[in-house]
Amino acid sequence: MANQTSTGMDLQKAKPSIVEEFVAGAKKGFYIGAEMIAPAMVMAYVLIQFLDITGLMKIVGSLLEPVMAVFGLPGEAIFALVAAFFAKAAGCATAATLYSKGVITAAQATILFPACVTMGTLIGHFVRIVIVSNVNKKWHPLLICVPLVDAAVVMVLTRIVLNVMGLNG
Repeated sequence: MANQTSTGMDLQKAKPSIVEEFVAGAKKGFYIGAEMIAPAMVMAYVLIQFLDITGLMKIVGSLLEPVMAVFGLPGEAIFALVAAFFAKAAGCATAATLYSKGVITAAQATILFPACVTMGTLIGHFVRIVIVSNVNKKWHPLLICVPLVDAAVVMVLTRIVLNVMGLNG
């Protein structure tokens, strides 16, 4: 009997309280944000700012104009997608910056938003999930391409919906 009682008490002591669980989760969330999300966002912001200052954004934008026109977007909109590759928030913030500078319209920012969310943080998620779980390397190209295709499809669908609503990009 005494053995069962001490085992039962050990289990009660081992189970953390709701407050302890919350604090542990909050710490984990903070560290994920500080160690993974923030550096990716900073890198994306620096990249976009560098491209803008050097004039490369306009050059690359004009080269990609025909591709992005399929989605009803100017060529410079590609940088929101590039930023989203590193962090969803960076992609959305880049789209907001392009909007505030008058490079894209509100409808075009709307077209970019679901694509940034769909393929956002692709590099980080790919490393944390696919590489860490040791997925067979033959599947890596497919696992990278699926979110990119999804983003392209969602941009086309969003453009169609906006056109139906009379909000042309």
